[in-house]
Amino acid sequence: MGIFTALIILSFLIFFHELGHFSAARFFGVQVDVFSIGFGKKIFTKKIGKTEWTISMIPLGGYVKMKGQDDSNPNLISYDQDSYNIKKPWERIIILLAGPFANFLLAFLLYFSISSIGIPKLLATIGDVNKTQPAYHAGIKVGDQILSINGEKIIYWEDMARTIQNNPNQLRLTILRENHYLDITVVPKIQNVKNRFNEIVQRKMIGIMPDKNSTHIVHYSFNQSINYAYTQTQQASMLIINGLKKLFSGLVPVEQLGGVVSIVDVTAQASKVGLLTLLFFTALISVNLGVLNLLPIPALDGGHIMFNLYEMITKKKPNEEIMYKLTLLGWMILLSMMLLGFYNDINRLLE
Repeated sequence: MGIFTALIILSFLIFFHELGHFSAARFFGVQVDVFSIGFGKKIFTKKIGKTEWTISMIPLGGYVKMKGQDDSNPNLISYDQDSYNIKKPWERIIILLAGPFANFLLAFLLYFSISSIGIPKLLATIGDVNKTQPAYHAGIKVGDQILSINGEKIIYWEDMARTIQNNPNQLRLTILRENHYLDITVVPKIQNVKNRFNEIVQRKMIGIMPDKNSTHIVHYSFNQSINYAYTQTQQASMLIINGLKKLFSGLVPVEQLGGVVSIVDVTAQASKVGLLTLLFFTALISVNLGVLNLLPIPALDGGHIMFNLYEMITKKKPNEEIMYKLTLLGWMILLSMMLLGFYNDINRLLE
């Protein structure tokens, strides 16, 4: 059931992406020949107007085929009035941007929905104290509630973690213990820890863990939800961009590159945890699709945008032979990345 849910979600994200392209194309009067979810053998086809709507056997991708555009053969050009090719470069760029934009918009709407449902946040209550770390030696105990650090009000665990990193070495904690207020001074240790990219980084640590049973459901107003959704979409985008930078620069090993199998597997696991977890992960995948499609690889939206920017700047179309060869190279790069991701996925499953 989890895998089925994951495939449905992935297909929905792809549909939303392609719907962005479709909507922008139709706005500019471009005929869309095919709107397909999936690849391979067609299992459902319905002709609506001039567009063939298709669901194919392998639900791991999708595409919108516009009149005069063919990624597999850029030489197939049409000069009819409803063709993609005759549109101005800026119009084509908007059509190309519409797909990734749809993914960012969907992520924004998902984050907005999450904030409307209510977000569980860990309170700044101590659930465990490491006896070898500064907090224990300073006298902090399990059950203590941290109220402020160096005069800065603390409510949630994430506030405390951020404040510890941003303050000087000496921390003055005001805590609540059995209805008594206490001031405790702690000097954190600088320790090596692994970040989300599996890199070794230095962090200020005092040796405490949260009480996972001490949570509060946070509900946002409409304006707060807008701000939360925008911030989360921006942060998710930067997370993926930084991850790609580290991957291409070699700071993150290629063994960590995941493929569709990983996405389906993790989405299936998220669906079993609960609705909020599934919505969070779906939003992250949607942002991921948006960012990846903007990469300047000829077979992707970003590559086509580069071709059109070249035409806008130089006032002449790119050389068709060069564009064809670059597109083939782009497909080779994409195929290599997909195979590497698939190989890594299989290795992780076999471990």
